[in-house]
Amino acid sequence: MTEEPVQVSIRILDKDYRIACGSGEEEGLRESARLLDRKMREIRQSGRVIGSDRIAVMAALNIAYDFVQLKRVSPISETEMEHRLAHLQARLAHALSDEPRLDAPLERV
Repeated sequence: MTEEPVQVSIRILDKDYRIACGSGEEEGLRESARLLDRKMREIRQSGRVIGSDRIAVMAALNIAYDFVQLKRVSPISETEMEHRLAHLQARLAHALSDEPRLDAPLERV
């Protein structure tokens, strides 16, 4: 029997999102959202990047860089890495499927 996903409300850069995640993964999702929010706010406050879409890409790039550096220090198998990335991609795709595009021309920061 498969458990139903749990809906979690998170707030990133002053926007609310409802994200589905597996039972027991709620705190990890909230922690990830806090990290992303913090990174996006740092980038926005620097004043060098304008637009939510660009801020999100820069934050994702910074987090990915940190992840790659951590992987070098504490390597995991390629299979495990592929599994984790596929899981993250699926969660992101699901989360973004119900949200308006970040690069919509009417949005300003």
